[in-house]
Amino acid sequence: MTSEPPLVPLSVRPISAAEHLAFVRSRPSVSFLQTPAWAQVKNEWRGESIGWFDGSTIVGAALVLYRQLPRLKRYLAYLPEGPDIDWSDGDVARWLTPMAAHLKKQGAFGIRMGPPVITRRWRAATIKQAIADPVLGSLSDVPADERDEAAIELRATLSALGWKEIPTEGGFSAGQPKFNFQLPLAGRDEADLLAGMNQLWRRNIKKAAKAGVEVTTGSRDDLAEFHRVYAETAERDSFTPRPLSYFQRMWDALSAEEPDRLVLYLARHEGDLVAATTMVRVGEHAWYSYGASTTQKRDVRGSNAIQWQMMRDALAAGATTYDMRGITETLDPGDSHVGLIQFKVGTGGEAVEYLGEWDLPLNRALHLGFTTYMRRRG
Repeated sequence: MTSEPPLVPLSVRPISAAEHLAFVRSRPSVSFLQTPAWAQVKNEWRGESIGWFDGSTIVGAALVLYRQLPRLKRYLAYLPEGPDIDWSDGDVARWLTPMAAHLKKQGAFGIRMGPPVITRRWRAATIKQAIADPVLGSLSDVPADERDEAAIELRATLSALGWKEIPTEGGFSAGQPKFNFQLPLAGRDEADLLAGMNQLWRRNIKKAAKAGVEVTTGSRDDLAEFHRVYAETAERDSFTPRPLSYFQRMWDALSAEEPDRLVLYLARHEGDLVAATTMVRVGEHAWYSYGASTTQKRDVRGSNAIQWQMMRDALAAGATTYDMRGITETLDPGDSHVGLIQFKVGTGGEAVEYLGEWDLPLNRALHLGFTTYMRRRG
């Protein structure tokens, strides 16, 4: 009886942006936060593309963002929604150990990553029922429609390797959301998508069309108009808006990588801009990334019209997932965040829970100092 040959150790080394992009293009999809272009968007961090090699063959890749500690040449190495490796490999240590060694050599005192691994899924009908149940306060209290046991096991494996899960508040941590809302598109057409929506969504899409809302795609020059409505939304919803320069940088970096990577949508009614959004697509995954709407003319339902156009365009581009990004896990009808969940649930999609973000301290004293500093700042 012959035994299985031992797995060859993987090596990790820096790769060029061109090599990284070629690997991204060979995959069904990776997070847009893991594309080489994202390093230019997050220009307050230092970016590095790294590759995993099995011999001379590249088998994984990641964008690492380095944030320097004040007055020290030591860094937090952050891999948002990454790395893009084979998470189904029973031996994740052979991927993560050489990565940690490389990042430590680069001066990292700690690593933060967000494995793009889904652990649980809840269908729209399940969430709707749960919101109506006074006993259920959060999504975690609701039995999932689907559980990925291997992904859930990965949580224990990471802990055993010394990684620590970053606690979330209501589903949000300091980084990327743990709970997202997604609309599956594979094998569906427009009629099927509409049929899957609730009555209110279908009515609002019809209402917008009847009122004469027109949705068009914009150019870089239209970002200023988008930003005006986005700033109004920020004031209304009490969040700090990003500056116009951030969106211009995002446009320039992502569009240089792929011409249709980022698309700006504008919904107008009788010449007035009533809603504006951005959509990012990498391979088979499309994300609704930023959205804005005016207080005036909300009754013409520009937000529904613009979402419907993005869904149709994602479908036409061959996407299998339309991602509406983060939701909190609260199901309390008295919580203001429930409105956002209800808006997204109306599309007939599903809530998904990712594995969350994880930290590996490489220098315990510096890591503790950094996390304490970040907590005080927050």
